[in-house]
Amino acid sequence: MEVELDDSSSDATLPMATPPSSEEDHLLILPPPPVRRVRRKKRVEGQKVTFESCPLFPRILHKLFKTMSLSHVYCTIILITCMLAYYNSLNCQLVFDDVSAIRDNRDLRPQTPIKNLFFNDFWGTSMHKEQSHKSYRPFCVLTFRFNYLLHGLEPMGYHLVNVILHGIVCILYFRLCTMFLPELGSFVASMLFAVHPIHTEAVTGVVGRAESLSSIFFILAFTTYVKATKKRSKTDWKLMLVCSLLVAVAMLCKEQGITVLGVCAVYEIFILQKLRVKDLILLLQPALRGKGSLPSWISPVSQRMLALIATVIVLFFGRLIVMGSQLPVFTRFDNPASVAEFPVRHLTYNYLIAMNSWLLLFPCDLCCDWTMNTVPLIEGWGDPRNFATISTFAVLFLLAKAALSRGSDRHSNIVIMGLSLMVFPFLPASNLFFPVGFVIAERILYIPSMGFCLIVAYGWTRIYSSNKERRKWCWLFLAGLLFLHGAKTHVRNNDWESEYSIFMAGLRVNQRNAKLYNNVGHALESQGKYKDALFYFQKAVGSQADDIGAHINVGRTYNNLKLYKEAEDAYLKAKSLLPKAKPGESYQARIAPNHLNVFLNLANLIARNETRLEEADRLYRQAISMRADYTQAYINRGDILLKMNRTKEAQEVYERALFYDSSNPDIYYNLGVVYLEQGKPSQALAYLDKALDFEPEHSQALLNSAIVLSELGDPPHRAIAKQRLLTLLSRDTNNERAYFHMGMLAMDDRDSENAEKYFRLAIQLKEDFRSALFNLALLLADSQRPLEAAPFLNQLVKYHPDHIKGLILLGDIYINNIKDLDSAEACYQRILTLDPENVQGLHNLCVVYVERGDLLRAEKCFIRASQLAPHEEYIVRHLKIVQQRINKLTSVVNQNSPTKSVMQKSQNEFDDTFDVDHVDDATTEDGASDQNHPENDNSNDVNFGDNGSSKNYMPNTEKIFP
Repeated sequence: MEVELDDSSSDATLPMATPPSSEEDHLLILPPPPVRRVRRKKRVEGQKVTFESCPLFPRILHKLFKTMSLSHVYCTIILITCMLAYYNSLNCQLVFDDVSAIRDNRDLRPQTPIKNLFFNDFWGTSMHKEQSHKSYRPFCVLTFRFNYLLHGLEPMGYHLVNVILHGIVCILYFRLCTMFLPELGSFVASMLFAVHPIHTEAVTGVVGRAESLSSIFFILAFTTYVKATKKRSKTDWKLMLVCSLLVAVAMLCKEQGITVLGVCAVYEIFILQKLRVKDLILLLQPALRGKGSLPSWISPVSQRMLALIATVIVLFFGRLIVMGSQLPVFTRFDNPASVAEFPVRHLTYNYLIAMNSWLLLFPCDLCCDWTMNTVPLIEGWGDPRNFATISTFAVLFLLAKAALSRGSDRHSNIVIMGLSLMVFPFLPASNLFFPVGFVIAERILYIPSMGFCLIVAYGWTRIYSSNKERRKWCWLFLAGLLFLHGAKTHVRNNDWESEYSIFMAGLRVNQRNAKLYNNVGHALESQGKYKDALFYFQKAVGSQADDIGAHINVGRTYNNLKLYKEAEDAYLKAKSLLPKAKPGESYQARIAPNHLNVFLNLANLIARNETRLEEADRLYRQAISMRADYTQAYINRGDILLKMNRTKEAQEVYERALFYDSSNPDIYYNLGVVYLEQGKPSQALAYLDKALDFEPEHSQALLNSAIVLSELGDPPHRAIAKQRLLTLLSRDTNNERAYFHMGMLAMDDRDSENAEKYFRLAIQLKEDFRSALFNLALLLADSQRPLEAAPFLNQLVKYHPDHIKGLILLGDIYINNIKDLDSAEACYQRILTLDPENVQGLHNLCVVYVERGDLLRAEKCFIRASQLAPHEEYIVRHLKIVQQRINKLTSVVNQNSPTKSVMQKSQNEFDDTFDVDHVDDATTEDGASDQNHPENDNSNDVNFGDNGSSKNYMPNTEKIFP
């Protein structure tokens, strides 16, 4: 026996329950509800589009789509609408949570084993670590990895995939709606869903891909369940297995995918079996009393329900195992209500349901972040916002009551399915079962909005079909609503263009959220606008005085502005806000890992003063005592130990860090630095290579391993070094140090042309680059182009007035080429000011005096030089020559000879005897000639920060991500 529906119902006929087979069963068990028979209107499959049959379809497009069925036309319009609404999202960058999930997530890199995706959370952190958010979405991360494989971190590809997935969801949703609504009503629901502004976070925000991916498998799982139960008395268990697998995939895209099983259960009971609340009561009463027997049609139903329950149990316990049976740890800033007492917590949680409902109904004020004080806590029963809560629950109750109290018909079925699609997917974010790490998140309304749009489209269809005279107004209302929603979505996409724009858009909606102020500050800080950033960080402190992260940000910005005293005060304030240890309680479970950055930043600031290194070391040890697995503290402590020349302790610290994070390339890199400090280049190279195994694009490991390889000297190693430098330059064309070392490799290969090119590129990027300036000048001087070398030497001594070798070479050019003895003398005098016992500078100053003809002063100068370097034969020889000329000059003067001619003759004879060539005298620090050994400034070779120390791991930001 089958129900006959009119043409506005579902295409599929729904079989009713089998009547009881015996008199006893008939007396004890509720008979199936009566069915109102309606003559089915004949439907022609593959109906063609005509202008008359589709009021929305313009006549001008009639010929274009005349061969398509109406449903295909609807799908095409839906897809075009999706593209129009979201095409401008392709211009957006990776912002907010995208940074952590994509740019900073090592699981996207090709060198990371695929299996890691199934052991790490959405952000690339091991699921068993306490700081993990426990967001397990490996299939979604797999799609990010696919994007990365195709185009790296180029944002457009990620956004394009999101828009395509949203279009697929809209088409599947249209097919789902046709099970309960006529095609026109399904089209209206899908159009509303396609342009609803609440979806911008899920579509334009790249991490929102988890929502659309999960939705695809959510809908497929539900439709598969419907097909598996097409015959109510029989079950297609192959399709049921497929349904369970699709549920698992939906859950591996995002956790709320499991809620489709609840929707399936509602469909089974209220739609397929046509039961209502009173029917369930009458059905269960005899069974509870132990009288009578259950009807035969209960058996397949119970089997399917048990299959659904079994799927829930398996997936739930599987999820617990993956999580390590631990819930994520959130702070009170993430979800303030979660730490409040009764009734504040419960009143606030219920009010959040009203807030989410309001966002679905009127998506006017959208915000990317609703944490902290965005929604003030409801402190008592008298708060007027409780009225909104009561109203929301009243509307939901009345809808449910109206649907469940009336007989089984198409109208009640639509409301029931709409409510189930709204309620079940929202449950994981409702704080009902466990606290979540946010107050409101717009993207979690992606699937619940399907139920909302279904109910709205049903209401529109009822009004549209009730009176032909109202149809024009229905179309006008729908067109206006779609236009407003589409325009809002288009404008909202622009807010996601950059981090600055999205957080400023949030501040226009909400000025109570310190996190928004912090993130605007971060965006400005990344642009080098430190004063503007400081303003917003201080606004964050004013908005939330106990926000530790805000005080850390203030301190860091003061540090960037070189206001070190103010920076230290801000860090100390943040440190004082950390929770105090309680006896018998694990400290790490009560503190956000990012808040421990205050120890790192404060220690890094203190370490600027060489006399306070021990104090900085104590701070790192304090941070480690609070969290033994805080690897960042180990890394920075190793840096301090290297500064104190305690390389063995630094090595032990890094090895301890590897115990907690054996796949961290930075730790292997720093161990390489330790071995370089110990003069063990082979061991250092092994650890640098290990860092590159984990992260082939690790910029500092690429650079410094290239330096070590180039110093090994043989051609094969130099070739590898060159390849690594080119790899570094391919991802960072503004790396001046890579250009410099490319120039050094070219000089080793006697390729002067390329060496000059790379040195010039390095100087263009960093005009005060000491080693590049000197080596370029030396290269030009050796190439008989001293006048071209002079500007670079002047630029060198301008930024580095203590560069003795540069001053010597510049003085040489002034004497031999420019003939500017005053400037040459100034160069050598500056050298002697820096180093009064510098024999080379003193000797060349003596030569300047000789060039001037001031032999007596030259004699005194050479005498002093010989006293400083009595074993330098050339100084003694030059002194004797000067003394001989003085004696000759004295004898001539005594004979009353013309002094001027004798002076000139004496000078000419001296020049013939001693050719003043000061390039050979410009030696490097090891005493070798610079002409043969160009300067390779060690402070730049293995340099990991502007201070020339080992790698500086000071956290650049305390950026807050949910």
